[in-house]
Amino acid sequence: MSEEGKKAILDFMAAKKGKTKHYFNELCKAVPDLKMMQAKKLINELVAEGKLKYWSSGSTTLYMLPEEGSLEKEEKGMA
Repeated sequence: MSEEGKKAILDFMAAKKGKTKHYFNELCKAVPDLKMMQAKKLINELVAEGKLKYWSSGSTTLYMLPEEGSLEKEEKGMA
């Protein structure tokens, strides 16, 4: 289920055109048959593999695909 779950999460994110960042709870919807801790493990594995990136505002952590843009460029735009 691990590889299928990872693929489901990546497919879910790719299908959401126009939205680059996703909350953890949104990503859990991609794998409804998994418990939250199991989904968290898959998401963390995807981050470790470089297939997802973290984005944090300081109080909130979101996830994005690496090709969705440079974090540095986005953070400069926020300043």
